Amino acid sequence: MPADLPDEMTAIAIKVPGGPEVLTPCRMPLPSPGEGEVLVKVAYAGVNRPDVAQRQGTYPPPKGASPLPGLEISGTVVALGRGVDTLRIGSRVCALVAGGGYAEYCIADAELCLPVPESLPLDQAAALPETLFTVWHNVFERGWASEGETLLVHGGTSGIGTMAIKLGKLFGLTVIVTCGSPAKCARALEIGADHAIDYKAADFVEEVARITDGAGVDLVLDMISGDYLARNLKCLAEDGRHVTIAVLGGAKVQLNMAVVMSRRLTLTGSTLRPRSTEFKRLLAQEILEHVWPHVESGELHPVMDACFPLAEACEAHRRMEAGDHVGKIVLAV
Repeated sequence: MPADLPDEMTAIAIKVPGGPEVLTPCRMPLPSPGEGEVLVKVAYAGVNRPDVAQRQGTYPPPKGASPLPGLEISGTVVALGRGVDTLRIGSRVCALVAGGGYAEYCIADAELCLPVPESLPLDQAAALPETLFTVWHNVFERGWASEGETLLVHGGTSGIGTMAIKLGKLFGLTVIVTCGSPAKCARALEIGADHAIDYKAADFVEEVARITDGAGVDLVLDMISGDYLARNLKCLAEDGRHVTIAVLGGAKVQLNMAVVMSRRLTLTGSTLRPRSTEFKRLLAQEILEHVWPHVESGELHPVMDACFPLAEACEAHRRMEAGDHVGKIVLAV
Protein backbone atom coordinates (compact mmCIF):
# COMPACT_ATOMS: atom_id res chain seq x y z
CA MET A 1 0.00 0.00 0.00
CA PRO A 2 1.33 3.50 -0.80
CA ALA A 3 2.76 5.21 2.28
CA ASP A 4 0.67 8.36 1.81
CA LEU A 5 -2.64 6.56 2.40
CA PRO A 6 -4.34 6.81 5.81
CA ASP A 7 -4.68 3.84 8.14
CA GLU A 8 -8.40 4.45 8.71
CA MET A 9 -11.41 5.72 6.81
CA THR A 10 -14.96 6.87 7.46
CA ALA A 11 -17.69 4.49 6.36
CA ILE A 12 -21.43 3.99 6.84
CA ALA A 13 -22.20 0.79 8.75
CA ILE A 14 -25.47 -1.01 9.45
CA LYS A 15 -25.32 -1.66 13.19
CA VAL A 16 -28.61 -3.58 13.33
CA PRO A 17 -31.36 -4.10 10.73
CA GLY A 18 -33.96 -1.34 10.74
CA GLY A 19 -35.00 2.02 9.37
CA PRO A 20 -32.77 4.65 7.77
CA GLU A 21 -31.60 5.78 11.20
CA VAL A 22 -29.51 2.60 11.65
CA LEU A 23 -27.06 3.82 8.99
CA THR A 24 -24.20 4.95 11.22
CA PRO A 25 -20.94 6.76 10.34
CA CYS A 26 -17.95 4.96 11.83
CA ARG A 27 -14.16 4.74 11.59
CA MET A 28 -12.63 1.51 10.34
CA PRO A 29 -9.31 0.23 8.96
CA LEU A 30 -8.47 0.95 5.32
CA PRO A 31 -9.05 -2.19 3.21
CA SER A 32 -6.15 -3.63 1.22
CA PRO A 33 -6.59 -4.83 -2.39
CA GLY A 34 -5.94 -8.50 -3.11
CA GLU A 35 -4.92 -10.17 -6.33
CA GLY A 36 -6.72 -8.66 -9.31
CA GLU A 37 -8.20 -5.88 -7.18
CA VAL A 38 -7.68 -2.13 -6.80
CA LEU A 39 -8.33 0.32 -4.00
CA VAL A 40 -10.47 3.27 -5.10
CA LYS A 41 -10.65 6.60 -3.30
CA VAL A 42 -14.39 7.08 -3.57
CA ALA A 43 -15.78 10.33 -4.94
CA TYR A 44 -19.43 9.26 -5.13
CA ALA A 45 -21.43 6.13 -4.27
CA GLY A 46 -24.72 5.18 -5.88
CA VAL A 47 -27.78 4.43 -3.71
CA ASN A 48 -29.92 1.50 -4.84
CA ARG A 49 -32.94 -0.52 -3.68
CA PRO A 50 -30.72 -3.48 -2.68
CA ASP A 51 -28.98 -1.15 -0.20
CA VAL A 52 -32.37 -0.48 1.40
CA ALA A 53 -33.13 -4.20 1.52
CA GLN A 54 -29.73 -4.90 3.10
CA ARG A 55 -30.36 -2.22 5.71
CA GLN A 56 -33.73 -3.80 6.51
CA GLY A 57 -32.08 -7.20 6.96
CA THR A 58 -33.69 -8.94 3.97
CA TYR A 59 -30.75 -8.91 1.52
CA PRO A 60 -27.50 -9.94 3.23
CA PRO A 61 -24.19 -9.46 1.39
CA PRO A 62 -22.83 -12.55 -0.39
CA LYS A 63 -20.07 -14.58 1.19
CA GLY A 64 -16.76 -12.75 1.14
CA ALA A 65 -18.25 -9.34 0.32
CA SER A 66 -17.88 -6.23 2.45
CA PRO A 67 -20.65 -5.92 5.08
CA LEU A 68 -20.93 -2.22 4.23
CA PRO A 69 -23.74 -1.17 1.85
CA GLY A 70 -23.02 0.31 -1.57
CA LEU A 71 -22.92 -1.53 -4.91
CA GLU A 72 -21.45 1.11 -7.23
CA ILE A 73 -18.82 3.82 -6.91
CA SER A 74 -16.78 6.34 -8.84
CA GLY A 75 -13.40 7.75 -7.94
CA THR A 76 -9.66 7.42 -8.41
CA VAL A 77 -7.47 4.32 -8.17
CA VAL A 78 -4.94 4.79 -5.33
CA ALA A 79 -3.49 1.27 -4.90
CA LEU A 80 -3.07 -1.82 -7.09
CA GLY A 81 -3.30 -5.44 -6.01
CA ARG A 82 -1.06 -8.16 -7.36
CA GLY A 83 -1.37 -8.87 -11.07
CA VAL A 84 -3.25 -5.69 -12.02
CA ASP A 85 -1.82 -4.26 -15.24
CA THR A 86 -4.92 -2.77 -16.88
CA LEU A 87 -5.17 0.22 -14.52
CA ARG A 88 -2.71 2.66 -13.00
CA ILE A 89 -2.58 4.87 -9.93
CA GLY A 90 -4.67 7.93 -10.70
CA SER A 91 -7.07 6.26 -13.16
CA ARG A 92 -10.61 7.69 -13.01
CA VAL A 93 -13.02 4.77 -12.81
CA CYS A 94 -16.52 3.73 -11.90
CA ALA A 95 -17.07 0.20 -10.67
CA LEU A 96 -19.65 -2.41 -9.81
CA VAL A 97 -18.84 -3.76 -6.33
CA ALA A 98 -20.46 -6.43 -4.16
CA GLY A 99 -20.52 -4.08 -1.17
CA GLY A 100 -18.46 -1.43 0.58
CA GLY A 101 -19.40 1.59 -1.52
CA TYR A 102 -20.59 3.76 1.37
CA ALA A 103 -17.04 4.61 2.44
CA GLU A 104 -14.09 6.88 1.70
CA TYR A 105 -12.20 3.96 0.12
CA CYS A 106 -13.51 0.81 -1.52
CA ILE A 107 -12.05 -2.39 -3.00
CA ALA A 108 -13.06 -3.16 -6.59
CA ASP A 109 -12.21 -5.96 -8.99
CA ALA A 110 -9.98 -4.41 -11.65
CA GLU A 111 -12.00 -5.97 -14.48
CA LEU A 112 -15.23 -4.50 -13.09
CA CYS A 113 -13.81 -0.97 -13.29
CA LEU A 114 -14.99 1.07 -16.27
CA PRO A 115 -12.92 4.06 -17.45
CA VAL A 116 -14.60 7.40 -16.79
CA PRO A 117 -14.20 9.78 -19.74
CA GLU A 118 -13.18 13.35 -18.89
CA SER A 119 -16.53 14.58 -20.22
CA LEU A 120 -18.49 12.53 -17.64
CA PRO A 121 -18.81 14.03 -14.13
CA LEU A 122 -17.96 11.58 -11.35
CA ASP A 123 -21.40 11.89 -9.74
CA GLN A 124 -22.96 10.63 -12.99
CA ALA A 125 -20.31 7.94 -13.32
CA ALA A 126 -21.22 6.54 -9.89
CA ALA A 127 -24.86 6.30 -11.01
CA LEU A 128 -24.12 4.03 -13.97
CA PRO A 129 -22.75 0.57 -13.03
CA GLU A 130 -25.59 -1.05 -11.04
CA THR A 131 -28.43 -0.05 -13.36
CA LEU A 132 -26.39 -0.45 -16.53
CA PHE A 133 -25.23 -3.99 -15.69
CA THR A 134 -28.73 -4.95 -14.50
CA VAL A 135 -30.65 -3.58 -17.49
CA TRP A 136 -28.16 -4.78 -20.11
CA HIS A 137 -28.14 -8.32 -18.76
CA ASN A 138 -31.87 -8.66 -18.14
CA VAL A 139 -33.28 -6.83 -21.16
CA PHE A 140 -30.76 -7.71 -23.85
CA GLU A 141 -29.19 -10.99 -22.66
CA ARG A 142 -31.88 -12.77 -20.63
CA GLY A 143 -34.75 -11.00 -22.40
CA TRP A 144 -33.29 -11.25 -25.94
CA ALA A 145 -34.57 -7.78 -26.84
CA SER A 146 -33.86 -6.79 -30.42
CA GLU A 147 -34.39 -3.75 -32.59
CA GLY A 148 -38.02 -3.07 -33.47
CA GLU A 149 -39.51 -4.83 -30.43
CA THR A 150 -41.65 -3.32 -27.69
CA LEU A 151 -40.63 -3.28 -24.00
CA LEU A 152 -42.88 -2.67 -20.98
CA VAL A 153 -41.10 -1.39 -17.86
CA HIS A 154 -42.69 -0.91 -14.45
CA GLY A 155 -41.29 1.86 -12.26
CA GLY A 156 -40.43 4.01 -15.25
CA THR A 157 -38.83 6.86 -13.28
CA SER A 158 -36.73 4.69 -10.95
CA GLY A 159 -33.00 4.29 -11.51
CA ILE A 160 -33.61 1.01 -13.32
CA GLY A 161 -36.59 2.41 -15.20
CA THR A 162 -34.80 5.49 -16.50
CA MET A 163 -31.82 3.38 -17.61
CA ALA A 164 -34.18 0.94 -19.35
CA ILE A 165 -35.74 3.84 -21.24
CA LYS A 166 -32.37 5.19 -22.34
CA LEU A 167 -30.86 1.84 -23.32
CA GLY A 168 -34.07 0.72 -24.98
CA LYS A 169 -34.22 3.79 -27.20
CA LEU A 170 -30.50 3.60 -27.92
CA PHE A 171 -30.95 0.07 -29.30
CA GLY A 172 -34.14 0.59 -31.27
CA LEU A 173 -36.91 -0.52 -28.89
CA THR A 174 -40.34 1.01 -28.40
CA VAL A 175 -40.54 1.63 -24.63
CA ILE A 176 -43.77 1.73 -22.62
CA VAL A 177 -43.48 2.54 -18.90
CA THR A 178 -45.82 2.69 -15.92
CA CYS A 179 -45.52 5.47 -13.33
CA GLY A 180 -47.47 6.53 -10.24
CA SER A 181 -48.49 10.09 -11.16
CA PRO A 182 -49.09 12.40 -14.14
CA ALA A 183 -45.93 14.32 -13.25
CA LYS A 184 -43.81 11.17 -13.32
CA CYS A 185 -45.40 10.11 -16.61
CA ALA A 186 -44.45 13.49 -18.06
CA ARG A 187 -40.85 13.08 -16.85
CA ALA A 188 -40.66 9.58 -18.33
CA LEU A 189 -41.73 10.94 -21.70
CA GLU A 190 -39.12 13.72 -21.43
CA ILE A 191 -36.46 11.08 -20.70
CA GLY A 192 -37.43 9.24 -23.88
CA ALA A 193 -40.22 6.75 -23.20
CA ASP A 194 -42.61 6.35 -26.14
CA HIS A 195 -45.64 5.90 -23.86
CA ALA A 196 -46.19 6.41 -20.12
CA ILE A 197 -49.17 4.94 -18.24
CA ASP A 198 -50.35 6.33 -14.88
CA TYR A 199 -51.14 3.02 -13.21
CA LYS A 200 -53.18 4.76 -10.49
CA ALA A 201 -55.53 6.32 -13.04
CA ALA A 202 -55.78 3.56 -15.66
CA ASP A 203 -55.52 -0.22 -16.02
CA PHE A 204 -52.10 -0.76 -17.55
CA VAL A 205 -53.25 -4.02 -19.19
CA GLU A 206 -55.97 -2.17 -21.09
CA GLU A 207 -53.60 0.69 -21.94
CA VAL A 208 -50.96 -1.68 -23.31
CA ALA A 209 -53.60 -3.35 -25.47
CA ARG A 210 -54.70 0.07 -26.76
CA ILE A 211 -51.16 1.29 -27.45
CA THR A 212 -50.16 -1.91 -29.27
CA ASP A 213 -53.48 -2.35 -31.12
CA GLY A 214 -54.00 -5.60 -29.24
CA ALA A 215 -50.68 -7.13 -30.27
CA GLY A 216 -49.06 -6.89 -26.83
CA VAL A 217 -45.42 -6.28 -25.95
CA ASP A 218 -42.46 -8.53 -26.69
CA LEU A 219 -40.83 -8.11 -23.29
CA VAL A 220 -41.77 -7.07 -19.73
CA LEU A 221 -39.09 -5.92 -17.26
CA ASP A 222 -40.76 -6.34 -13.88
CA MET A 223 -39.68 -5.20 -10.42
CA ILE A 224 -43.04 -5.84 -8.73
CA SER A 225 -44.02 -9.51 -9.12
CA GLY A 226 -46.87 -10.47 -6.74
CA ASP A 227 -50.25 -9.82 -8.30
CA TYR A 228 -48.60 -8.00 -11.21
CA LEU A 229 -47.44 -11.26 -12.77
CA ALA A 230 -50.81 -12.42 -14.11
CA ARG A 231 -51.50 -8.90 -15.44
CA ASN A 232 -48.06 -8.74 -17.05
CA LEU A 233 -48.70 -12.00 -18.89
CA LYS A 234 -51.87 -10.49 -20.35
CA CYS A 235 -49.69 -7.69 -21.76
CA LEU A 236 -47.33 -10.08 -23.56
CA ALA A 237 -47.56 -10.93 -27.22
CA GLU A 238 -47.29 -14.57 -28.26
CA ASP A 239 -43.72 -15.81 -27.71
CA GLY A 240 -43.25 -12.89 -25.29
CA ARG A 241 -40.64 -12.84 -22.53
CA HIS A 242 -41.08 -11.80 -18.89
CA VAL A 243 -38.00 -10.91 -16.81
CA THR A 244 -38.26 -10.40 -13.03
CA ILE A 245 -35.52 -8.46 -11.24
CA ALA A 246 -37.22 -7.64 -7.92
CA VAL A 247 -40.26 -8.69 -5.91
CA LEU A 248 -41.42 -5.45 -4.32
CA GLY A 249 -45.05 -6.64 -4.53
CA GLY A 250 -44.38 -10.11 -3.09
CA ALA A 251 -42.37 -13.15 -4.07
CA LYS A 252 -45.16 -15.73 -4.26
CA VAL A 253 -47.58 -15.80 -7.19
CA GLN A 254 -50.28 -17.98 -8.70
CA LEU A 255 -49.57 -18.89 -12.29
CA ASN A 256 -51.76 -20.48 -14.97
CA MET A 257 -49.24 -22.65 -16.84
CA ALA A 258 -51.79 -23.38 -19.56
CA VAL A 259 -51.54 -19.71 -20.56
CA VAL A 260 -47.74 -19.95 -20.64
CA MET A 261 -47.89 -23.08 -22.78
CA SER A 262 -50.57 -21.98 -25.21
CA ARG A 263 -48.93 -18.60 -25.88
CA ARG A 264 -45.34 -19.94 -25.72
CA LEU A 265 -44.24 -17.43 -23.08
CA THR A 266 -40.82 -17.39 -21.46
CA LEU A 267 -40.46 -16.45 -17.79
CA THR A 268 -37.05 -15.75 -16.31
CA GLY A 269 -35.33 -13.49 -13.80
CA SER A 270 -32.08 -12.79 -12.03
CA THR A 271 -30.29 -11.02 -9.20
CA LEU A 272 -26.92 -9.46 -9.91
CA ARG A 273 -25.12 -9.14 -6.57
CA PRO A 274 -24.66 -12.86 -5.78
CA ARG A 275 -23.35 -13.73 -9.25
CA SER A 276 -19.71 -14.79 -9.55
CA THR A 277 -16.92 -12.34 -10.29
CA GLU A 278 -16.23 -14.29 -13.48
CA PHE A 279 -19.79 -13.73 -14.70
CA LYS A 280 -19.65 -10.02 -13.88
CA ARG A 281 -16.33 -9.68 -15.71
CA LEU A 282 -17.88 -11.14 -18.86
CA LEU A 283 -20.81 -8.76 -18.48
CA ALA A 284 -18.41 -5.83 -18.06
CA GLN A 285 -16.67 -6.78 -21.32
CA GLU A 286 -20.02 -6.86 -23.13
CA ILE A 287 -20.87 -3.42 -21.78
CA LEU A 288 -17.45 -2.00 -22.67
CA GLU A 289 -17.87 -3.25 -26.23
CA HIS A 290 -21.51 -2.45 -26.93
CA VAL A 291 -22.57 0.33 -24.54
CA TRP A 292 -19.52 2.23 -23.29
CA PRO A 293 -18.84 3.95 -26.65
CA HIS A 294 -22.23 5.67 -26.20
CA VAL A 295 -21.15 6.83 -22.72
CA GLU A 296 -17.87 8.15 -24.08
CA SER A 297 -19.68 10.05 -26.85
CA GLY A 298 -22.09 11.62 -24.35
CA GLU A 299 -25.08 9.92 -25.94
CA LEU A 300 -25.80 7.84 -22.81
CA HIS A 301 -25.79 9.30 -19.31
CA PRO A 302 -27.87 8.59 -16.21
CA VAL A 303 -30.85 10.62 -15.04
CA MET A 304 -29.81 12.24 -11.74
CA ASP A 305 -32.19 12.95 -8.87
CA ALA A 306 -30.34 14.04 -5.72
CA CYS A 307 -26.94 14.04 -4.04
CA PHE A 308 -26.45 13.71 -0.27
CA PRO A 309 -23.24 13.86 1.78
CA LEU A 310 -21.98 10.45 2.90
CA ALA A 311 -22.81 11.27 6.52
CA GLU A 312 -26.45 11.80 5.47
CA ALA A 313 -26.90 8.35 3.92
CA CYS A 314 -29.99 7.96 6.10
CA GLU A 315 -31.63 10.92 4.32
CA ALA A 316 -30.79 9.40 0.94
CA HIS A 317 -32.55 6.20 2.00
CA ARG A 318 -35.56 8.17 3.23
CA ARG A 319 -35.85 9.85 -0.16
CA MET A 320 -35.63 6.53 -1.97
CA GLU A 321 -38.26 4.90 0.24
CA ALA A 322 -40.61 7.89 -0.14
CA GLY A 323 -40.74 7.09 -3.86
CA ASP A 324 -40.60 10.71 -5.02
CA HIS A 325 -37.24 10.45 -6.78
CA VAL A 326 -36.77 10.43 -10.55
CA GLY A 327 -33.55 8.71 -11.59
CA LYS A 328 -30.50 8.12 -9.43
CA ILE A 329 -29.60 9.16 -5.89
CA VAL A 330 -25.89 9.35 -5.02
CA LEU A 331 -23.73 10.03 -1.96
CA ALA A 332 -20.88 12.54 -2.14
CA VAL A 333 -17.89 11.16 -0.23
